[in-house]
Amino acid sequence: MLFKRLKPLMLLLFILLGCEKPLVGWNKYVHSDDALNAQKSITAERLRQHISTLASDKFEGRFPGTMGEELTVEYLSETYEKLGLKPGNPDGTWIQKATMTGVISEYKAQFLTDDERWVMKVGIDIVGNSYQTKEFVNIKKTELIYCGYGVNAPEYGWNDFEGIDVKGKVIVVLVSDPPIMKNGEMDDSMFGGKAMTYYGRWSYKFEEGLRQGAAGVLVVHETQPAGYPFAVLQGGYDGEQLMIENPNVTPLAFQGWIPLPSVERLFQMSGMNYQELKAAAVRPDFKAVALKATFTSKMTNSVRRFDSNNIVAKYEGTDPELKDEYIIYTSHWDHLGKNTKLEGDQIYNGANDNASGTGTIMAVAEAFSNLSEGSKRSILFLAVTAEEQGLLGATYYSINPLIPLEKTVAVMNIDAMGNTYGKTKDLIVVGKGNSELDLVLEYAAAQDGKYLIPDAEPEKGFYYRSDHFAFAKQGVPALYVDGGLDVVGKGKDYGHKKKDEYTNIDYHAVSDEIKEDWDFSGMVEDARILFRVGYAIGQHSEWPQWSEGTEFKAKREAMLKSN
Repeated sequence: MLFKRLKPLMLLLFILLGCEKPLVGWNKYVHSDDALNAQKSITAERLRQHISTLASDKFEGRFPGTMGEELTVEYLSETYEKLGLKPGNPDGTWIQKATMTGVISEYKAQFLTDDERWVMKVGIDIVGNSYQTKEFVNIKKTELIYCGYGVNAPEYGWNDFEGIDVKGKVIVVLVSDPPIMKNGEMDDSMFGGKAMTYYGRWSYKFEEGLRQGAAGVLVVHETQPAGYPFAVLQGGYDGEQLMIENPNVTPLAFQGWIPLPSVERLFQMSGMNYQELKAAAVRPDFKAVALKATFTSKMTNSVRRFDSNNIVAKYEGTDPELKDEYIIYTSHWDHLGKNTKLEGDQIYNGANDNASGTGTIMAVAEAFSNLSEGSKRSILFLAVTAEEQGLLGATYYSINPLIPLEKTVAVMNIDAMGNTYGKTKDLIVVGKGNSELDLVLEYAAAQDGKYLIPDAEPEKGFYYRSDHFAFAKQGVPALYVDGGLDVVGKGKDYGHKKKDEYTNIDYHAVSDEIKEDWDFSGMVEDARILFRVGYAIGQHSEWPQWSEGTEFKAKREAMLKSN
């Protein structure tokens, strides 16, 4: 009865908002008896089984190109086969090979002025790596240029590189977007206001530095705009770095991060004040500044090339016409592997990040296999490699899709969604409002008494930090959901506390393991909701679309128009 009363109101709302047409009829499918019965297979026991296996010491942290990858491929493909799913690669296999190049850089680094020489402590004063595949890479007494936020955004009339040539030099840039203020608040007309755009991501900073011809890029780390403590970077850069080589592009000689104390000392060596120049970088008239210091680094690289794997399984649709259209569930199976330099525990088990996501799509796959009437559209379960190295596996798939992107209806991504603290009244949608997928999710969540909330920290750019983004960039509507905060019986403060504990203690740490006090009830509920969303999209005649004004909408429209 509730939805019968809401439907006319929702229709009116869509009209008032100027949408071309409302999505209707989704409630019918998310409440389907077939789906409600099938979802019962998603249980705490099944999720614990999958996560415990993937996050066990035996899998050694699931770093690509290791025994951990071999075990992961074997476990997923055997599980999918037992469920009656088909190999997702048209060649009849469960994998899509993606050739990776791994580089380990042993290096020394120093800043030098006329009066001072600072030999930096690698791993403390600086972290980084060369992505060039030569054995020896040197940057010798190279000029340092402070380029503010390192952004070149014509649509915003913003160019931090205007009037300066950084070719062959090392640039120092700030993480995040320029925080432009208007009337005491963030200006929504500039860089998404409070919400980070892709211009704010560290990956963009490196990409833009390369486009500008820089020899190296140093990103300033501050915990709040970065979204994680410096310890995360210390762990992430202490070992092999992966990339997909482009024969037409020579990578940066050096790319890395310097923590706040390091950048303050560097600016002081140059006779400058970091905080003053940081404040200056948000002004429209900001000009890049040459520091009175040089950067030197001598690097010795160990290089290997190997095939890593995206793991793909297919649940075939039943409709003769619609079965050639696909909904994709994604998660990344990889984590940080093993660090033999550590004392004690050396394995980054990655239980939450992202055994929880991979375990969830396996549980969702089982639910689909239990449908009595099936799904009209086909479902692809895609566990991608090397997310931790910069969304490499997802990017590889999005450029080399096994299913044409114009036949891909939607993507749902699950990354460290492991709600380990119980049922919640809410569900976080990262990038809420980006697409009509939100409405389908709202219907499905309402059945469990849940309401949707946006990401509480849009300034950290989480929408650009997981695998769905690779698909969004290509134009495919993509949904990214995170566990809620309003914990039943304990409230929002408790939910915030648990989220913060994970970020500050366990995120990208060896302590990210299954713990005795994990409560799987919330994870079960969230997984069932995502199953019903995929089921509804699989049954409905309409395709969810990007919202008006979303940066990905034009790409999708062009894609569909050309086919």
